[in-house]
Amino acid sequence: MNGHLRVAGFALATCLASVSLQAGAADVPSLYREHCVACHGESRLGGIGPALLPESLERLRRPEAVKVIREGRVATQMPAFGDKLSADEAQQLTEWIYSPVAPAPVWGEAQIRGSHVVEAKAAALPATPGPGLKGADPLNLFVVVETGDHHVSLLDGDHFERLHRFPSRYALHGGPKFSPDGRFVYFASRDGWISKYDLYHLVVVAEIRAGLNTRNAAVSGDGKWVLVGNYLPHSLVVLDARDLSLVKIIPVQNAAGDKSSRVSAVYDAAPRKSFVAALKDLPEVWEISYDPAAEPLADGLVHDYRYGEGHFKPAMFSPRRTQLTDCLDDFFFTQSYDTILGSSRSASSGQVVQLDVRRKIASLDLPGMPHLGSGITWKWRDPAGRERMVMASPNLNAGLVTVIDLKTYQTIKQIKTLGPGFFLRSHEMSRYAFTDSMMSKENKNTLQVIDKETLEVVAQIQAEPGQTLAHVEFTRDGRYALASLWEMDGALLVIDAQTLKEVKRIPAKKPVGKYNVWNKISRSEGTSH
Repeated sequence: MNGHLRVAGFALATCLASVSLQAGAADVPSLYREHCVACHGESRLGGIGPALLPESLERLRRPEAVKVIREGRVATQMPAFGDKLSADEAQQLTEWIYSPVAPAPVWGEAQIRGSHVVEAKAAALPATPGPGLKGADPLNLFVVVETGDHHVSLLDGDHFERLHRFPSRYALHGGPKFSPDGRFVYFASRDGWISKYDLYHLVVVAEIRAGLNTRNAAVSGDGKWVLVGNYLPHSLVVLDARDLSLVKIIPVQNAAGDKSSRVSAVYDAAPRKSFVAALKDLPEVWEISYDPAAEPLADGLVHDYRYGEGHFKPAMFSPRRTQLTDCLDDFFFTQSYDTILGSSRSASSGQVVQLDVRRKIASLDLPGMPHLGSGITWKWRDPAGRERMVMASPNLNAGLVTVIDLKTYQTIKQIKTLGPGFFLRSHEMSRYAFTDSMMSKENKNTLQVIDKETLEVVAQIQAEPGQTLAHVEFTRDGRYALASLWEMDGALLVIDAQTLKEVKRIPAKKPVGKYNVWNKISRSEGTSH
């Protein structure tokens, strides 16, 4: 463990001990170790769950935090502890998670560089598929994240055979990202580790810890850069995609520099040669160019753009700010990548943000809590025969899928489902889209199949009662859909995408997600980007 983390852990233990010695106080250290440490870490720095520090909890009011402890939280892995903790115990736990850890945890340039590891032999391997793939199509591989025992499996998408299985970092998060040619896959773990893995030769190439609590990472469209978005510290970290060496740390602050923010999502906008980041605590969207030829950015007031009369700086890896009326927790790109559809957990509607004019251009009618990051698009013909490009999003706390016209941004239909869901998936070659109801207690075992022409639910695929069935991904050609049985003794269900019949079941340890190389690098309209 890094020295800074040891100090933070000691300070935390001291803080908890002082709380527990107060008159009438519960044994807070024991409560935390029993109920919280497995997900949030010894030093409150996060693990499978987020960091529990004042810097991470700025937007969560203390009464709401007590409620979360007692009742759990929708659309997360946070369970309810109301049957295990009294109201007073929940209140005391809340008080100290809002107390600072001293000294404050540090993870800056020295710590990031000190964590960097490169496997020299792996980095020198040739750019041709090795024998470990056994002749499988490298573009039709599935990368399967199994959180049951923290492993990753590689699956042959033509024969549905497991080719390899290897241990991963703890609590991978945000979905793996691929190099443009599909050779390399990049993983981000919740505790900040970024790993580069060679799918041709089945070896880890490099690793680096870019933060203490990481949201997700993105790979540039030219394959040269990796951008990491952090909850803690409040930063974006630019890495060289070749060996994951540190290039730049971008503090996530407002223009005045007096307020910082967690990064809620970062994605690549390849046609724009830029990354786009949403900020959880600032009402801004940032576009960060990786184009060396991008026009310089202006800081502050400009007298005349034509003559460069103002304070200009190079645009590469400098944020271009779009001011909004509300923060964004997640967002979805249109297929042109010049517009994003975003929403926050606290908002009653979504925002349509045009990146060229740098402002909100429309609102979205989005009840509940839409999961826009799992949205998909397709071409749909309305009853009058007019073709429209539509986008559809699942909802984290309402049983519906919202279908939106991407020209007018009006809702075409709210498709009723069996319960709140997390994922929506399809493929250009399939008439069907699959959605889950994994946030529903009664129907989390059921996938529903939506006809993309009629916008109706036409079929159901069920696991055993009490089990969770979710996260569909298609093969490269769209002939088969793979679904995850999210159980410790779980499986991947291979489903014929035309007949909707199960054709094979592959055992797996809580396979939370699977990602087809071709669908990801080709930016398939049926999968998230």
